[in-house]
Amino acid sequence: MPSLNLLTKIYNSSQLQKVDRNLDSLVEGLKVKIEILGANTQGWVQVSVSGEDEKVAEHLLADTFGFCPTNLDKVSKYETVKGYLTDLGKSRNELWVDIGVWFPSRVNARIPIHRLQAQLGDGRKIALQKMIDIFGFCDNLPLQVKISSIDLQKRYLEAELPERQRKQYADWTRSLLDRLVVLGASLSEVKSAIRMADSNRDVAKIEQLGMFEQSIVCKLGTDAAGLIPKIGKTLRRTTFSVFSPRRILGLLGNDSALFIS
Repeated sequence: MPSLNLLTKIYNSSQLQKVDRNLDSLVEGLKVKIEILGANTQGWVQVSVSGEDEKVAEHLLADTFGFCPTNLDKVSKYETVKGYLTDLGKSRNELWVDIGVWFPSRVNARIPIHRLQAQLGDGRKIALQKMIDIFGFCDNLPLQVKISSIDLQKRYLEAELPERQRKQYADWTRSLLDRLVVLGASLSEVKSAIRMADSNRDVAKIEQLGMFEQSIVCKLGTDAAGLIPKIGKTLRRTTFSVFSPRRILGLLGNDSALFIS
């Protein structure tokens, strides 16, 4: 009965029930049992899989969630992995991304400010805090990273944004639509909060960034920050982050290389 660490996080123990229901639905019809074992201190979900269709279920889990590498020596140079921003503000020169490595010790992937400036800021010397502010970075925001350097002896991982992640931010900006990122709530909870706040007319759609991470795409002319007090009354245990194309274009300009397809 192998133990697997899913590349998805929970924000409180009650969310394990939602994960459990999601897993049951995923493997419906298979001769397999998936048991939730819990979550570690960083919130990564651990499960066990057993039964006749065990291998099929593992492939489904890999495709749907992915697995944490857990061990530093399982991380490969140039591979693209999913992670979550962590300990924001503790460094003025790097973004730290938790990709699920905790053996022999916890190791985060680090994106140096000069790489972030090159990939999202046209190479301008924009301070890290400014980059965090205008792109709506916050702790637990899902982020794809590409491992660019590994030092096993120093237990150090350096990373950059893969083209897919860079393109996402370019597409979000070109749309000119504000986004309100909600961290710590399921898709159904966010939909319910919008309905209860009578804010459906302000929302174009909701995109899932993860099981408990959602991106509310506002309609043209709607200010994402204005939705926070409305839906925040219902989503009390969540974190909100605003992505504003106007602010990014105001800083970088319409001719920025980031937005040229």
